[in-house]
Amino acid sequence: MANQTYIDFNINPSNPFFLHSNENPTLVLVTPLLNGKNYHSWARAMRMILESKNKIGFLDKSIPRPLPEDVLYGPWRRCNNTILYWLQRSVEESIAKSILWFDTASKLWTDLKDRFSQGDIFRIAELEEEFYHLHQGNLTISEFFTD
Repeated sequence: MANQTYIDFNINPSNPFFLHSNENPTLVLVTPLLNGKNYHSWARAMRMILESKNKIGFLDKSIPRPLPEDVLYGPWRRCNNTILYWLQRSVEESIAKSILWFDTASKLWTDLKDRFSQGDIFRIAELEEEFYHLHQGNLTISEFFTD
């Protein structure tokens, strides 16, 4: 990571270390909250919002943690902690309690993916059953397609 590239983090909105004054830890970025059954749609929404905020590099490690003596260590920690809060506020309380002690957004993201992206064989069977019995009936094409 070249410091010359990111040193303007206080004034450059395209800098991944830039945080706008309204980007605070109390924001809930996506709804519905992650509940364990909606991981894929939740993760997609979360990735989209973090990409729009130029923060996806904190999840995929393309913005690595600088050394403590690096001038960007403080801004990196501030952004990482903000993203940790955003993730914690975007999950149901029972999940939030289990992710409280993660130090980096990338480790937390990986943990959530490992836990919730796996197929649930019973849920898959339920969905296949629902799909088998799905009929358009009085639904519009749009409603039917959404179902």
